[in-house]
Amino acid sequence: MRIEEHRGQITATADQILGEIRDYCRATKTAESTFGRLVVNDGKLVSRLRDGARITTGTLDKVRAYLTEHRSASPAPSKSAVAKPVNGAFAPIDVAPAGFRFFDNRQKYLLFVSTCSEKTEIANRISLELGSLQPTPPALRIFDAGVGDGTVLSRVMRAVHARFPTMPLYVVAKEISYEDVRLMLEKMADRLFEHPATVLVVTNLYYAEAPWLAPRSATSAQSLIWKDVALSGNTAHGFAEQIGELEGFLAENWRAGISPATGNPVYTRPIILTLRREDHAFLLDPIMPRPGRVLADYDLVIASQPYRARASVEFKASKVVTPLVRSLRPGGRLIGIHSHGKDPGIEITDQLWPADDPFKTDRYAILRQVKHELGAAARHYNFNASSDARSIFRYHMHTLPDEVSGPIGTSTLFAAWNAAIYVAQIEDVRLSEVVRDGRYLEATDRVLRKHGGLWFNDETYVISRRRA
Repeated sequence: MRIEEHRGQITATADQILGEIRDYCRATKTAESTFGRLVVNDGKLVSRLRDGARITTGTLDKVRAYLTEHRSASPAPSKSAVAKPVNGAFAPIDVAPAGFRFFDNRQKYLLFVSTCSEKTEIANRISLELGSLQPTPPALRIFDAGVGDGTVLSRVMRAVHARFPTMPLYVVAKEISYEDVRLMLEKMADRLFEHPATVLVVTNLYYAEAPWLAPRSATSAQSLIWKDVALSGNTAHGFAEQIGELEGFLAENWRAGISPATGNPVYTRPIILTLRREDHAFLLDPIMPRPGRVLADYDLVIASQPYRARASVEFKASKVVTPLVRSLRPGGRLIGIHSHGKDPGIEITDQLWPADDPFKTDRYAILRQVKHELGAAARHYNFNASSDARSIFRYHMHTLPDEVSGPIGTSTLFAAWNAAIYVAQIEDVRLSEVVRDGRYLEATDRVLRKHGGLWFNDETYVISRRRA
């Protein structure tokens, strides 16, 4: 009798919480799959509950804690939050679902970038691929599938100039974040000065569109903004001033919304921005992209952290890597880089969430799935996972020599903790559970003392298109 009563209570609880979730999603315009991923990293949570699946007490507590925290903070929908068509789908433009972080938390990102050497090490790894390139006229062609703040790309462009100092360079940089685009463009004045035969293209198009600079839907194609900027003069200072004048254009047009189906950022209007030096217009004319006249035959495709670690291998392969592979020219190479784990950073999060594994997809799984997605066309490509010794590389958190050997300062502990949760992509909902009692700093302190510092592992893979 007690067993039947307990089962009945579980069923009633599941039905009750399902109703609360439905009401919350309806009020905040949050997709049910997005809600599941935000709360327990399970996009099918709501559909399973609807199908009669039981809910554990741990999951129930997380759901109720999330609803309690975010329902009270959820503003009433405004008239400006009307969904507008974006690339054939509808995405809310002005108001994000409650609790959803539109981009990676900027404070965490900026602190991670400034305290860790990842971008430098990634740029060094990518630069090694330049020795395998055999570009053909009229230009060396590079595609960066997520340029971020431009640190990696600017370093790679330096290496390209050192190896190919007089060769015309065509670079396409994909990025949906306005702030990242602004920071990236600030670094390009020096690149355009040192390597004048450069065409730089910046776009917010999707992975399946950006290599070809062509929106896939007719609606998006009609709203496309294509802006060409010819920089006058011949000084980095002058270029920087002219690039700075683009800030108004970017602030007005480089906007994004959120897909209600996936929770991912989507552009409100597709944009293609091209920059080149006016005094090299004659030389660069053959490689300038124009509407209806764009080649996607890239010598090098950079796919550095282009997907979230917790995304499924099917999503990573079909939505990100495979479209990029299809854009390679014969002899072209794609280098993929993502977090690997098995480092002191994951030891910190393991102490607080021992059952969590954010790095479930390794390079071997990615390559197998990409082969599957390509089908018969896979025979035209080489898939190189390399050995662990060659593929896996380490980057460090910068610390002073006495910061770990002696008393560890609070700022160092916070920087290490921030780096660990940023790399492991721990959601804010889970963070709130452990920061109240200070356990996270104790765990961070133990790991720093154990290893004498903090480092992380990334892994690389290469997909190249055969020449014949």
